[in-house]
Amino acid sequence: MSAQLFVVATPIGHLDDITYRAIDVLKSVSIIAAEDTRTSAQLLKHHNISTPLTACHEHNESNKIDLLIQRLLNGENMALISDAGTPLISDPGFKLVRAAQDNNIRVVPVPGACAAIAALSSVGLPSDRFSFQGFLPSRQSQRLIQLEKLKDETQTLIFYEAPHRILESVKDMADVFGADRPVGFAREITKTFETIKKMTLGELVTFVESDHNQQKGEIVLVIGGATAEKDLEQEKLDQLLTRLLQDLSVKAASQLAADLTGIKKKVAYQRALELTQNNDES
Repeated sequence: MSAQLFVVATPIGHLDDITYRAIDVLKSVSIIAAEDTRTSAQLLKHHNISTPLTACHEHNESNKIDLLIQRLLNGENMALISDAGTPLISDPGFKLVRAAQDNNIRVVPVPGACAAIAALSSVGLPSDRFSFQGFLPSRQSQRLIQLEKLKDETQTLIFYEAPHRILESVKDMADVFGADRPVGFAREITKTFETIKKMTLGELVTFVESDHNQQKGEIVLVIGGATAEKDLEQEKLDQLLTRLLQDLSVKAASQLAADLTGIKKKVAYQRALELTQNNDES
């Protein structure tokens, strides 16, 4: 009879941020598949856990799956852990869990710490709808393409970022999303030099640029979504201008729209020109 694969969340910094159940599971299983056995050995030592460790990381996961699945099928209960937090969340383990499900092995989650959720819960940005994006591409050209795809998302966005790329990534976000977009900056969560702040992307560029210490450690960025109000205002302006342009010139229509809505005449005029050109093309 096959055993169970326990997906166990471990601390993201403070070694005591682990559940009683997680400790019991790690003590009771036959083997623990860990992202880095050296890092995990420190956690096990801290909690007096003597269960054997085996490495399961992105470089060997594909080759090791068959062996691990066979041990599960032979009746050995197994735990899967990452270096920190919940496995599979920007960490290895997906291939092993998928293989376990494909072999009808019961997969049991043992929930706990997750840096993305910890950051979201503490930065004061909307948490009713959010999207976890993991790490952005390391190459700027690809990173900008990805950000452009996300700039109109109205839900909160969560990113992980490496310390050596944090400044360049935040600059790109400010360029694409706008310098006034709200952002939560969570660094070294639960650790000695924990930093959790809320500001705008423009302010964050200055903050990170002026303090090199902010370019160290584990970093989570929580970006406020694009405001639906802007989309609604744009739609209302277009409807108004479209109606006015039926009877008035571009100049007169934009002036009246500016008077009625309070927006700048230059903005109304530019939009009226665009609508007129679109109508001419169609």
